[in-house]
This record gives sequence, C-alpha cells and structure tokens, in this order.
Amino acid sequence: MTTDLLWILSLLVTALHGLGILSAVDALMSARSPQGAIAWAFALTTVPYVALPAYWVFGRRRFHGYVVARRLGYEKLDRIVDRVASELTPYRADLSVPLGRFQALENLVKLPFTRGNDVRLLIDGDAIHAAMLEAIAAARESVLVQFYIVRHDETGRELAAALKERAAAGVRVHFLYDEIGSYELSEEYLDDLRASGAEVHAFHSRRGRRNRFQINFRNHRKVVVVDGEVAFVGGANVGDEYRGRDPRFGRWRDTHLRLEGPAAVCAQLSFLEDWYWSTRTIPELRWRPVPSPTEDRSTLILATGPADVLESCGLFFVHAIHAARRRLWIATPYFVPDSSVLHALQLAALRGVDVRVLVPENPDHKLVHLASCSYLGEVEPAGVKVLRYTPGFLHQKVVLVDDDVAAVGTANLDNRSFRLNFELMAVVADGAFAREVEEMLEADLANASPFRVADLEAKPLWFRIAVRLARLFAPIL
Repeated sequence: MTTDLLWILSLLVTALHGLGILSAVDALMSARSPQGAIAWAFALTTVPYVALPAYWVFGRRRFHGYVVARRLGYEKLDRIVDRVASELTPYRADLSVPLGRFQALENLVKLPFTRGNDVRLLIDGDAIHAAMLEAIAAARESVLVQFYIVRHDETGRELAAALKERAAAGVRVHFLYDEIGSYELSEEYLDDLRASGAEVHAFHSRRGRRNRFQINFRNHRKVVVVDGEVAFVGGANVGDEYRGRDPRFGRWRDTHLRLEGPAAVCAQLSFLEDWYWSTRTIPELRWRPVPSPTEDRSTLILATGPADVLESCGLFFVHAIHAARRRLWIATPYFVPDSSVLHALQLAALRGVDVRVLVPENPDHKLVHLASCSYLGEVEPAGVKVLRYTPGFLHQKVVLVDDDVAAVGTANLDNRSFRLNFELMAVVADGAFAREVEEMLEADLANASPFRVADLEAKPLWFRIAVRLARLFAPIL
C-alpha cells in the first residue's frame, strides 16, 4: 500500500469519526429518548462507518422541513386556520359529559369537537370503495384525495376513472400520495390523471437538503374530502388487497368512516397543510361548514405527525387509555407500544378496566409481528387481553372507550405512528355510534382467539430468540 493511499485512508477515517462525533452530539440533543440518545451516541462514535448512514436515515426526531414550510406559509395558512376556527364556533360541541374528560385533545390539535356531523361506519374494502366513488361522483366543486398506498390495479383504476370524470366536468381534483408507500405506482397512472386536469403530487418527505436521505418519515393518512362537506378517513388504502382480493391474506378486515358535517372541514384543513408542504400552493376550497340535516354526532379530527411540537399521536393513545373507566378495546394490526402507552395499558387493566387488544393472527410484516410478541409477558400479568383475529388480515385502527367515545383512523399502536408517521384519527363522542362500534368489534372478537404467554413459550427456541432480537428494533417499527 502506497504512502498516498495510506494518507487518503487516514483522512477518510478521521473525517468519518469527526462526522460521527458531530452526529453523536446531534443525537444527544434531539433523540426521542435517553436510551435512544445513548445508543446512537455509542454507535456513532465507535462504528461511524455503519452508524452514520443509519442515523441520517432513521435518527431524526422531527420532520424539520415541514415545520419550516409551515412557517413560510404562516400568514396564508393562518388566515385560513383563523377563518375555519371562526366558522366552526357555532358548531362547537358541548364539553360536558361525555366530552369533558377529552378536552385535552382539543388543546392538542387546536381544533374543537364539532356537532352536526353524520358519522357512518364503513366495514371492509368493498363498502369503503363504493361509498367513496359515490361521493366523488356527486362532487360539484372539489375532490381532495390523499393515500399512503395507491395501486395501479383494478381498484386504483376505478378511482382514477372517477377522478378523471369529475376533472373533465370542471371539478377541481387534487391527488396526493406518499412516494415511499406508493413506490410501485406507475408514472403512466399519474400522467393519465394529470392529463385529465387533476393536480397530482407526491408528498415529498425527502424534499429539501436536510431530508435528502430521510425515508423514515411517512405520510400514512388516508383522506378523501368532497366539496368540503363529506370526508372519508380510516385504515384502507387504494388497492385490490384492501378489498380482500389477495389470496395471501384472505379476508382483509378494515374500517373507514364517512363524515358529513363540520368535521369534513377539519379533515380538509389537514389535507391543506400536507398539500402546501408538497406544492407550496393553496388551492381554492370551500371553508364554510355545512351541518348534517340528519345526525348530530360530536366529532374531533385529530391530525398528528412528526412536525408537531408534542408527540401528539402517542399522547392521544395515552389520554384515551387513562380516560377509560369500564372498557378499552383497541383493534390494531401492529402492537408495538412505547413505555408510556405500555404502562397506561397496564394501569388501566389493574384498575379494573376491560382492556382488550385485537391483532391479526397472520401478519403482513414479520419483524413487527415478532416484536409485538415480546410485549405479551408485560401486559398479560396486569390483565390486558391480547387476541388474534383469525379469518384473515386485520388492518383496522379502532379505539373504543367505555360506552360513549370511539375513534377510527390511520394510527396504529406502534412507535412509527406515535412519532414518525403523519396520521389522522376521527374521535366520535356519541353513545349511539359507540354502540355501533361495539357491535362491530364484538363480531371481530367472536372470530379471535386469545394470545397468551404460554403460546409464546411453546414456540421453538429460535422463534423466542427472534422475538427478543426484534424488540431491539421497536423504536423504528
């Protein structure tokens, strides 16, 4: 080895260790937890050759670019926010029983529970897809569409056809997709939509110099808003598997909501901020709430994400768990709670709350499934019941608190939803709606079997070792 080559290698090693030290300082100042800070700092200073690229991809705590963009659009966006707040004032729900103990959620997202909403459960993909297409076909002014995953299959083509028809009729169509979740979506699909007059954009989570290597933040929201009057939020993306057409999963169990009323304006506001980040433009939309003529269900739209000052999604789950007095049922495809949510679940069960967590028996992500198994030994002794849904894959994200509050949306019970993903939940405080959710979950629980520590101990040694190893990755799952 020549002297020049040795000199170059020594410079490279010195530079890598220097960058590792600087990144370790950044980790100490901004890591999501003390444990994470210690782990990153140790790795970055000892093996920067491996740790540096991992930190640049996975180590960021907040989506800084989104925060900066929000500030740049401060005046324009805040005028709309102020207008929406003023328009919603006549529809603000009474914060007495049962809403009183959920007032903190209003302060968390700076939006009120609104009355005058018609909220309908949509169970499974065919019903969800049909309801969205029906609403889109009736659009007169605008259609806003946002999904984490969009497939170029029959379901995706049916959605595109509906949007193209409305665009040709003069309706303003805005289509936003997450480029990481929809990495398989073809340019042909997108160009075809654009040619019809629709505005189509990726969310651009890697936009900006600081985000160039960042693939860890995802926009996991699924939102459709029609004319600012009708909105859809929930767990299902756009693809044939979400309608149970993938034989690998069998039945795909999902839940969505159709919202009509002032809550639709709040969902539209969430879309607007994401659209502004992606395009730096503000589309012309209707902001005057139109109450439902048939129902009066109090609803809060809870949009959370890694640009929030507080860890809003995690705080929502902790608050919902602590608010439960008699019952807490959660349906989630991924059960990887952080310590605060884990402890809240334990305490709820210990104080006599009926705590049940419904998860799929057949997972779609093996590593997440292995990590979720590691929590059984911590929740079962406290009295938390974990049950596995057996007929197919369970993808719904539903929370039922007592007999009066239920939430449906996009957030999973995992660290990625708590801290890394942009999510959206609709929280409905209405006894009649809660009973509908109860009946739906009772049917799901009737098709579930208990998952106990004894089941895990009966597994082979290699499986139990894999479970413990997977737990190490819990902060980014």
